[in-house]
Amino acid sequence: MKAGGWLCALICALAPQGASARQDIRLDRQMFVERVSTDINGRVRRVLESADRAGSGDQLIFVVNWRNEGSRPVRGLAVTNAVPRGTQIDLSDPAMQLSVDGGAHWGRLTDLWLPTALGGTRRAVPADITHVRWTVPQAISPGESGRLSYRATVR
Repeated sequence: MKAGGWLCALICALAPQGASARQDIRLDRQMFVERVSTDINGRVRRVLESADRAGSGDQLIFVVNWRNEGSRPVRGLAVTNAVPRGTQIDLSDPAMQLSVDGGAHWGRLTDLWLPTALGGTRRAVPADITHVRWTVPQAISPGESGRLSYRATVR
């Protein structure tokens, strides 16, 4: 994918998602590229930079900040993000729920299946992931905020 189209896809993926953008909940999404270098003393340095020039093999870090700006507690918050095409999500977070069908069904990757062209089914693979979701089990009091983050690699 060309750089401009890839960047557009990433920006669209970071736009607020319908069901997760409740009126009382404010979501702010950010995306960074993690650059790793060695300083003059041989120590490894990790720096987060703007993701406007991400390329193949780059490590992306997605950050979602949420805040209850309403006057009542919010229960059952689900934060959902579309997975940008051309990225491979780090699946190490056990709280992360995955979808391979645009958000219609959720689960762990080992539990997800897709239809094949010949009428059968196959296990989903990481490249099939279309969306990720986290649920906040506790009630979120007015003024309360939180953050979640996850990683992906540009393919």
